[in-house]
Amino acid sequence: MYLSGINSTMKKILFTGICLLFLFSLNAQKVQTPDQLYGELFTDVQLSRIFPDNKTFVDCVPKRKPAAILADYRKIKNNPAIRFSLQLFVEENFEMPPSPPAFNYFQQEKDVTAHIKNLWGNLKREQDKSVAGSSLLPLPHPYMVPGGRFREIYYWDSYFTMLGLKESGETETIRDMLDNFSFLINTYGHIPNGNRSYYLSRSQPPFFSLMVQLYASIKGKEAFAAYLPAIEKEYNYWMNGYATVKKGAAFKKLVCLPDGSKLNRYFDELFIPRQESYADDVETAAKSKRDKKIVYNNLRSAAESGWDFSSRWLADDQDLSSIETVDIIPIDLNCLLYNTERMLAEYYENAGDNKKRGMYNSRAVKRMNALQQYCFNSKEKIYYDYNWKKKKQTGKFTPAAFFPIWLMASHPESNEANGKAAGEKLQSLLLKEGGVLTTPVTNHQQWDAPNGWAPLQWVVITALDRANQKELAANIARRWIKLNDDVYQRTGKLMEKYNVVDTQLEAGGGEYPGQDGFGWTNGVLLALIAKYGKPAVK
Repeated sequence: MYLSGINSTMKKILFTGICLLFLFSLNAQKVQTPDQLYGELFTDVQLSRIFPDNKTFVDCVPKRKPAAILADYRKIKNNPAIRFSLQLFVEENFEMPPSPPAFNYFQQEKDVTAHIKNLWGNLKREQDKSVAGSSLLPLPHPYMVPGGRFREIYYWDSYFTMLGLKESGETETIRDMLDNFSFLINTYGHIPNGNRSYYLSRSQPPFFSLMVQLYASIKGKEAFAAYLPAIEKEYNYWMNGYATVKKGAAFKKLVCLPDGSKLNRYFDELFIPRQESYADDVETAAKSKRDKKIVYNNLRSAAESGWDFSSRWLADDQDLSSIETVDIIPIDLNCLLYNTERMLAEYYENAGDNKKRGMYNSRAVKRMNALQQYCFNSKEKIYYDYNWKKKKQTGKFTPAAFFPIWLMASHPESNEANGKAAGEKLQSLLLKEGGVLTTPVTNHQQWDAPNGWAPLQWVVITALDRANQKELAANIARRWIKLNDDVYQRTGKLMEKYNVVDTQLEAGGGEYPGQDGFGWTNGVLLALIAKYGKPAVK
């Protein structure tokens, strides 16, 4: 499917990437996170909650050298003769607000598709400049941000945003974003959660190879060859420890099961509160009887999943402090890596490299077999996450169950049977007026009821369509399109998430208010309208 050669244009892209890597690599080695830069000033600001959102301070740009700011803070704080205002000190020493609003386009076109196409320009950011003391990891090319409090590029969001960019003819922006992700992989060894220093300890669901596949569907197969080195480097990041991890143990993002099967998990490298949600994590850990470091690591690892937070990761559906993300082998993560392995195997087959073709094909087959053994319930014909510590499936049915139907459909007959079973269970448990629930659990977490999210609608609809459940796929698509359009017509906004149970109410839960903009909602909506049509005119 993918050409082995690289033409002059692609060689130029690669050369440019190498030059950028050389220019930025020294700075990359010196990256410090806000807690490292500002010490007790960081802790005091976050725990005092002088800003309602802990992300505000970590995104602030200092007006002078961080070391000088911290030194002055220590002097003033420890001087009893000085009447001290923490908020005033921050406002005097940092640019406020941390950046211009990521979304400030409120004109309400009647046609929601016209609104989105006009909105892209407001969500687009130009090439970044490096600023000492800023948490922003500067990117060399323009990119799209989601909107609202999300002032930077986000990893898995971007794939779903790209679906809409493709429909809008924004091919150059897709390429720029791919080049930025290649830059991040080559500079930091992986794609962080987002281009912030405080996100470097984790990634997000590995959609990069699917992004390249999307771009290749527009520009031709040779596009894959240009990004091949970055795809392999990212893959190796997720597979670190493959040859050494012991049976019944885990190493970073890999788990080796008792029979020697190797599957992946989400795993953040740090055991401290998230800098951007510091006070929330401290509060959550304080409620737990477990080692706080373990709670912090599990919270961080759930953030890597993109589902932050959900009963999917909880031992007790109602208690966030019971989180056990690192004990769970997620279906979606392993399907994404399976897809990467198959793409790489196919590329090397066409390139005539039988050694690499054999390696990637072998890993893909082993992964599929392991998923069938550990995550597939043969009686129900449903996929579930697997808790490798408890040695059993979680039994929690979520849209993640549709990732194998979407990405591992090597046997059409079994895929159709699995799609039918999953579709029936979805209709009884998750399908609501506005689309598909994330889970049936109501617990005030944003990746639970009553909320629905654009990326999961896309996965479910695409999987059902692929499994020949086309009528159900179209039904869900039209419910979601109608909900998005109804909210837009009422408010002039496209939201990060939606209440699919009561479509007259806003979505809720989570650590911050609902955000509008919104990258992946825009992308999925345009792609669904292109396939299933616009909502009926009122």
